[in-house]
Amino acid sequence: MPLSDNEQRLLEQMERALYAEDPKFASTMRGANRRAGAGRKILIGAAAISLGLVGLVAGVAGKNYVLAILGFIFMLAGTAYAVSSQRKGGPAGVVSAAGTVKGRPVKRRGGGNGSFMQRLEDRWDRRRDQN
Repeated sequence: MPLSDNEQRLLEQMERALYAEDPKFASTMRGANRRAGAGRKILIGAAAISLGLVGLVAGVAGKNYVLAILGFIFMLAGTAYAVSSQRKGGPAGVVSAAGTVKGRPVKRRGGGNGSFMQRLEDRWDRRRDQN
């Protein structure tokens, strides 16, 4: 049942209020929707699973175990393809209160403030000092 005009306006107002109050949560919820290519990806995965099943059954029935193994591998690959997530290539970082995205700090490996063990000891000392 479609929403009435009044209900649609109320829903839009609630969405705007949510986005103004907590933009990070709103953007997270917006990203929870299915992506555009997800249906096609599931369809291709289902087709691969079906073809793999046919290969598996034909291989076992004809005692051609190489075909059966290839069919199983094809089914496994189709399943992995169908359930894998698409990577979103948008901005990565932290959303500020104003709704802008701040980049994540770059993590340095090695060097830094001494050796790995020294940093662990420093962290341990800070924890003991806080308690």
